Amino acid sequence: MTLRLFTAPVNLPVSLATVKTFLRVDGSTDDALITQLIKAATETGEGITRRSFITQTLDWTFDAWPSSCVLNVPRPRLQSVTSVKYLEDDATEHTWTDYTVDAKSEPGVIVFEDLPGVTLEESGAVTVRFVAGYGLSEADVPDHIKLALMQLVSYWYETRMIGDVPAGIRSMFMQERVIWF
Repeated sequence: MTLRLFTAPVNLPVSLATVKTFLRVDGSTDDALITQLIKAATETGEGITRRSFITQTLDWTFDAWPSSCVLNVPRPRLQSVTSVKYLEDDATEHTWTDYTVDAKSEPGVIVFEDLPGVTLEESGAVTVRFVAGYGLSEADVPDHIKLALMQLVSYWYETRMIGDVPAGIRSMFMQERVIWF
């Protein structure tokens, strides 16, 4: 299975102004660095939590239809499913529409009512395009996630040790981690 970003978020989960206030930074000398740290912290936080913080569109590709006809969609909060496409073994692409979406569950669920009776490509045959995230703006992101992001940016800004995530901050992200059953 492969998960790829199709349309990136238009905003950051915490703004430059919010982070600069948290860091007690005046002036604009470090704006580019702080923005880069916010982006890196967001990627790290989304990786740890297995969530999308700001609305984005993702493509999830896998080799075969689920045997149970049910898919738990990665990277909650699921907002919608844009399309389900599949490739026959002759590389002909089709769109499948015989499914229902439960975006209220976490993770979100796609239930296939029926599946096409065709032979699929051997690899990467099914692609689900979906929209996930808490919303479009900083105001939509839960405060504890924003706080964890600001603390991680602060740590990296002070230590200049990008990549290292202190245990306390990792724990904050882990509280929001999506567990798959």
